[in-house]
Amino acid sequence: MKEHYIEKLMNMPNSSSLIGKRDRAILELFYATGIRLSELVGLNIGSVNNEEKLLKVVGKGDKERIVPFGGKAENALEQYLRERGHSWSSDPTTPLFVGTGEKRISVRTVQNRLRTYLRKVLGGKKGASPHTLRHTFGTHLLDNDADIRSIQELLGHSSI
Repeated sequence: MKEHYIEKLMNMPNSSSLIGKRDRAILELFYATGIRLSELVGLNIGSVNNEEKLLKVVGKGDKERIVPFGGKAENALEQYLRERGHSWSSDPTTPLFVGTGEKRISVRTVQNRLRTYLRKVLGGKKGASPHTLRHTFGTHLLDNDADIRSIQELLGHSSI
């Protein structure tokens, strides 16, 4: 996905609603980190070290890894948490992303929400999914001369 699409994508969610703020935070975090969908829905408030902008992710085979993220993702997360009445000092076991009734968001909900945004941005193109953002994260790092081993580690791949 080209970088100009990313900017359009990030501006799609309605920033005046709780769901819009949540969706923006999800999009920013996906693009900033390249984490898997299952890893994203498993995040808790305590998974985020906002001081150092690091995310503790539990990946395949229960392997933990630390992934950095940037200021845009941090701002989107903070706006979303504030809207929910939470902060970084809230109970660390509280799910980071929730659906109705403060219950952990489901994989299906994230898939459906992101697919809708991606189709709008890409002009109805089918096949766009949360994995598209993971792939875009890796590709943009590679395009900007990041070390292949570093990309492998950030994505949590056991081999290139």
